[in-house]
Amino acid sequence: MSETKFKKLRTRGHKVVLNRSKGGDAGITVFLAILGFFMVLPLVYTISQSLKPMTELFIFPPRFLPIRPTLVNFKNLFYLMNFSWVPFSRYVFNTVFISFAGTFGNLVFSSLAAYALAKIEFPGNRFFFQVVQKSLMYNASIAGTITFLIIAYLGWMDTYLAVIVPSFASSIGLYLMKQFMDTNVTTAILESARLDGAKEFRIFWSIAMPMVKPAWLTLIITSFQGLWQMGGSNLVYSEQLKTINYAINQITSIGVTRNGVAAAGTVFIMIVPIIVFIISQSNIIETMGSSGMKD
Repeated sequence: MSETKFKKLRTRGHKVVLNRSKGGDAGITVFLAILGFFMVLPLVYTISQSLKPMTELFIFPPRFLPIRPTLVNFKNLFYLMNFSWVPFSRYVFNTVFISFAGTFGNLVFSSLAAYALAKIEFPGNRFFFQVVQKSLMYNASIAGTITFLIIAYLGWMDTYLAVIVPSFASSIGLYLMKQFMDTNVTTAILESARLDGAKEFRIFWSIAMPMVKPAWLTLIITSFQGLWQMGGSNLVYSEQLKTINYAINQITSIGVTRNGVAAAGTVFIMIVPIIVFIISQSNIIETMGSSGMKD
């Protein structure tokens, strides 16, 4: 390569970069910044609404940011929750228990099924995976009707099992894990482990699962967020088994006078999923970068 051409090449960290120009990098950065701004805008607006006093909630034209921020909406929210005939701690326990149990079961069953479909040959392997793929096209309400009939037949209505067990059968979770195992878990490594005398479950737990860490971290986040934000289920009728989301919706559904309290409740519900995502995001990025493995 001539010295003239070498001078035209870009370097970053003493490495030659051939893919984009400086203008291309700047354009992509600006585009991502604008996209990120619009994505975070609803969250900022909800927080802004929760900090507005009653007099500012009905100002016309409406203002995006509060003039005199206050925590009175959060104070009123907790005041109203303390007057519920079911202790608020019960709603918290129900939400935490359902979220953790459902997420754990979803991870276990999706991972085991994905490993079997991806790395074990058996009659009907491709057929079962096609069923999983087709199930992704159906609306959630259709699956909800079938789930209702099954839960009623098993006698699990109005129990924790009615909410937790259906969350184990996640088509998107199984599909995600299966695709990652096809890509990242090589057959040669599994065969080597079998020749060394490792049992199938040991291979799954000690070899396959660490190699698809990005997939199950993503599955944990999506499953936990969905279960945490779940409202009053059609399968549970007892007030003692309801979740935080249901309790806050009941409190804030009276009318427009509680718009500020409703915004505060939304912020309260979002806190835990956001924290879980922020904590797990760095792990996902790190493992995504190091999960590639050549055969």
